[in-house]
This record gives sequence, structure tokens and C-alpha cells, in this order.
Amino acid sequence: MLGREKEEIRRAIWDRLLEAGVARPPLPPHGRIPNFESAEKAALNIRRLKVWEEAEVVKINPDSPQRPVRYGALLEGKKLLMPTPRIKRGFILLDPSLIPKSAFRFASTIRGAFIYGRILDSISSLSQIGQVDLVVEGSVVVNRWGERLGKGEGYAELEFGILVDLGIMSREVTIITSVHELQLVNYRLPQDPYDVPVDIISTSVRVVRVNERPPRPKGILWDLLPEKKIKEIPLLGELARGRST
Repeated sequence: MLGREKEEIRRAIWDRLLEAGVARPPLPPHGRIPNFESAEKAALNIRRLKVWEEAEVVKINPDSPQRPVRYGALLEGKKLLMPTPRIKRGFILLDPSLIPKSAFRFASTIRGAFIYGRILDSISSLSQIGQVDLVVEGSVVVNRWGERLGKGEGYAELEFGILVDLGIMSREVTIITSVHELQLVNYRLPQDPYDVPVDIISTSVRVVRVNERPPRPKGILWDLLPEKKIKEIPLLGELARGRST
């Protein structure tokens, strides 16, 4: 089964980071988007990209290794869209023009985002943010084809599907992932139909632009979505009810 194969690969990467001494707290890295040494340098490489410079609204995951990217977005005046944990309360929008600059560092954490951001937990509230120009995603492992594995819960894929289905993000939006070099592998990764490949991989020492990226799903694959997830995530429930009317 793909699930078992994916989990074996994740475990090998988590072990590799720990054994190499490059995993940062929270530890152990297992079961997480792993924090890693030199995450700040990987973030800086993202901030040097033209696609980053041109983006006005950036969606970035709330995990520890992408905190320097979120902080950079606020410093550069970009609106920052962060999913809440497990998407249970939708997304949080941080507008740096409404946040004291002295609070940017704290606001780039999930705790700070709840204080300084605005919760968008409905279709109508999300529809007000305009177009999402760029996505920065965390990964457990990624390859040069852009195939990635997250921590195995599928929330990044659901976030992608929600925003695409709402029409506020293109299916072909540029997606960047920041990882340690040890998370970048040169073999193919098992992929399910709902998996979302990336376009650019940033480490502390290089930026890799993906060639021959696999196609992405057209949105939420409802036939493959467990009913439990629809009940747990209010936004999914609202979207599902809209489909049935």
C-alpha cells in the first residue's frame, strides 16, 4: 500500500535528520514537518526569488522551519495567509500594515498569528482576500520532480483544494518548499491522486527549479475525502453543502 511506503520514507528522513544532528526543536522531528539547521538561510534564498518579490498575498504553512519565511513576508509588506492547525478554524490573514513592526516576529508564530491576524473561517470571509499569488510549503521529503511528502495527515492538500475550489488560488500557482539538503532525494516518491507537487525547492545552499512536474489535482477530490474530515473542518462542510445545492 502507498500509505505504508510513504511512512517508511518519512521515517527514514526523520531518522537521517536526527542522526546527522541537524534537526532543531521541537524534537524528535518524527511526526512533524521537521525543523532544521539553517532554515533561515533557506528562507533567505526564497526571499531572493523574483516570484517572491512580485507576490502580494502569500500562503505559508504554520510549521517551525517556515517561521523565517513568514517573518520575511511581514517585513516586506506582504499579506500572509496561514492555515490554522488542522484547518479547524479556517485560515488566518496577517496584514503587516495593521501590525506594529516590533510585533512582526511574534506575529509570525502560530500563537502570535491568532492575536494579530484575522480569522477567515467561512467562504465569504476567504473570498475577500483577493488572489493568492504564491505558496510556501513545508515538507518531510521532496525530489527534483517536485513530488513531496508532508507529515502524512493531508492538510496541505486540503488547503490547496479549498483555495482552488473557491477560485482565489490558481491550480498552477507557484509552490515553493524549504527543506534541509538531507530532505532532498533523487528518487521518485509514491504519490496519491490528491498529492500536490511543488515548483521550487529551497535549501540553505541552493535553489532547485523542478523539471517535468507532475500535474496537480483540479481541487478537492471529494470521492477520496473521508466523511470524517468533512465533519471536522467547517470550511469543508460549507463547501460540501454548496455542492449539493
